[in-house]
Amino acid sequence: MDNPITKFESWWQDALVDSPLQQKSAVCVSTIDENGFPVGRFVDLKSVSESGFVFCTYFDSAKGKHITRDSKTSITIWWDHVGYQIRVIGSAQVITAAEADYFWQTRSRSAQLTTTAFDQSEPLHSEHELATRLQEVSAKLADQPIPRPGNWGGYCIKPVSIEFLTFRESRLHLRELFECKGNAWVKQLLQP
Repeated sequence: MDNPITKFESWWQDALVDSPLQQKSAVCVSTIDENGFPVGRFVDLKSVSESGFVFCTYFDSAKGKHITRDSKTSITIWWDHVGYQIRVIGSAQVITAAEADYFWQTRSRSAQLTTTAFDQSEPLHSEHELATRLQEVSAKLADQPIPRPGNWGGYCIKPVSIEFLTFRESRLHLRELFECKGNAWVKQLLQP
């Protein structure tokens, strides 16, 4: 399979079958902070296409601020139950408002309420504030659709390289690196 996007989609479907994971589409997204350090955290991978890898977040969260300052972003995935590791390196771009609206509607009501009640990454005065703020927003929006906050949307990471590792007990892992050269993907095997 010489198209890494098609290969990724196939692996993702394999990983979803009988997955023991609670968060089946969790991936580690790493950004570059204001001091030049990589910062990783897990997010829910929403979709993958020839355009790239999409996840959603607050634009004014730490990762949103990092991406605004430096769009270089990576994704690392380890699906241990099927023996797959994937590393994606690329640049993140904001998705359209229509795409963000679509992904907002796919979220559970409780996720929408939590997103509306808080400013991700901002200081919290006390643990008690978690329940209080959520209760206030829940009461305010009871029996109403929850509108997507203007500061919530998504990013599409357009890959420049994608590496697939097939884990083998012998440690003779198969590593396949795809690099985007112009408009084509070039495949190179790497030593384990």
